[in-house]
Amino acid sequence: MNEYRIMIVDDEPDILNLLEKALNIEGFYHIIKIDNGITAVNICEQNQLDIIILDIMLPGIDGYEVCKRIRQFSHCPILFLSSKNDELDKLLGLAVGGDDYVTKPFSPKEVAYRVKAQLRRAEYKNTPMKNQSMKIGQLMIDTQGCRVTKGEKEIELTAREFEILNYMAENIGRVISRERLYETIWGEDSFGCDNTIMVHIRHLREKIEDNPAIPEYIITMKGLGYKLVNPYEK
Repeated sequence: MNEYRIMIVDDEPDILNLLEKALNIEGFYHIIKIDNGITAVNICEQNQLDIIILDIMLPGIDGYEVCKRIRQFSHCPILFLSSKNDELDKLLGLAVGGDDYVTKPFSPKEVAYRVKAQLRRAEYKNTPMKNQSMKIGQLMIDTQGCRVTKGEKEIELTAREFEILNYMAENIGRVISRERLYETIWGEDSFGCDNTIMVHIRHLREKIEDNPAIPEYIITMKGLGYKLVNPYEK
């Protein structure tokens, strides 16, 4: 049994109970169920929570306002629930500080998996960097400055590419599945993630490999995922 503390905020008792049951099945038992925004803010201020599942349509103050108030003192992940499937509503939810957005009607299991993904991402972000820099073959990864050099040349990576490479470097030699990569870096469930990961890995190889067609650093483990290796330590 894990010790994560989860608060669910929704004014529909059936949804509160449905989500609690789905989370229990996945091993989450420290659940706080709240039916209004004001109480949710107060509870969050008085307790150390790991993630909040927050409905947008609430009595009193809505979920957007709840999120804004919570963000004044807490950075725990917030997953919005909404009956609206409008792109602007999703963008507003992210703009006020939300981390993910699920539209009703939803699969309780999907919500539970999204919760898991957000918790993994939060844990990864909060893990202190073991080293300020890591040398792997000719690659030098500056974890503080978010810079990568190969020999004397600096390699220009996007933020996402750097996160992927840095995560693989912290797990050098270990096989990492596409699903694990996506859920850790993107903080979302991994349904249909294969193409996204493949594209980013291809771009990384184009930038760090001498010959991307015959990679020496990022190795594909067929049917399993990828691993980063030091080509000089084979």
